[in-house]
Amino acid sequence: MKKFCVIGNPIDHSLSPKLHNFWFEKNKIEATYEKKLLEEKEIPELIESIRNSEINGVNVTVPFKNSVIPFLDDLSSEAKKTNSVNTICVEKNKVIGHNTDIAGFELALRYINYDVKRKKALIIGAGGVSPSIILALKKMECENIYLTNRTFEKAEKIKETFKDITIQKWGDIPEFDIVINATSVGLNNESFDLGLNNVGNNKFFYDVIYNPSETNFLKDAKLNGNKTENGRMMFIYQAHQSFVLWNKVLPKIDEETIKILR
Repeated sequence: MKKFCVIGNPIDHSLSPKLHNFWFEKNKIEATYEKKLLEEKEIPELIESIRNSEINGVNVTVPFKNSVIPFLDDLSSEAKKTNSVNTICVEKNKVIGHNTDIAGFELALRYINYDVKRKKALIIGAGGVSPSIILALKKMECENIYLTNRTFEKAEKIKETFKDITIQKWGDIPEFDIVINATSVGLNNESFDLGLNNVGNNKFFYDVIYNPSETNFLKDAKLNGNKTENGRMMFIYQAHQSFVLWNKVLPKIDEETIKILR
């Protein structure tokens, strides 16, 4: 029986096992998927488990999307462009890092018919998923991309890759159409100190967090008359792409799939 897992720290919030095990059952694939709480020092041992076929595929979440890279044999073009990996598999005896977050975010916006073309986007957070969101926004012809992070240097590091984005100091909020929380703030009901309640209404607030389904970031935005969306569909679409890479099977994304994550 094949074995798959998702690694992260924290990891309790992850619904990846629920989704992948559902798809395994639907597609009659003999496999299991679990979540693993990992420390950074344990990454080399995990990669060896993949190399030795003890584990057949891995999803990577916060905070390891960058730190797994030195231990891999090669990266897909998307992973190279973003220096971010969320899916690991073996191809021709090599351990390869992929990035399915880019497609996940793009498909999630298309699913709700939100067009970022010629719009202004503000991204909060300079962690592992932020470069994926930037690349997806650029592909969809977003006009201006602003990035803000508590640690200014981390945001500046991302600007080395995406030279045409604008770095904003923490608390300095530009005019925007869509704001994306690309941090883990909200997993435990925390809130931002960014003054986003003062930006007016009719903006679009997007949170990559999907569990809980409504963070304080989204609750406050909704109270102020803004459109909101959580990261459920991004999560489903990125998982869908991972599943295809591992199993060469296209699982269905239907109401039943979405329902099991509610």
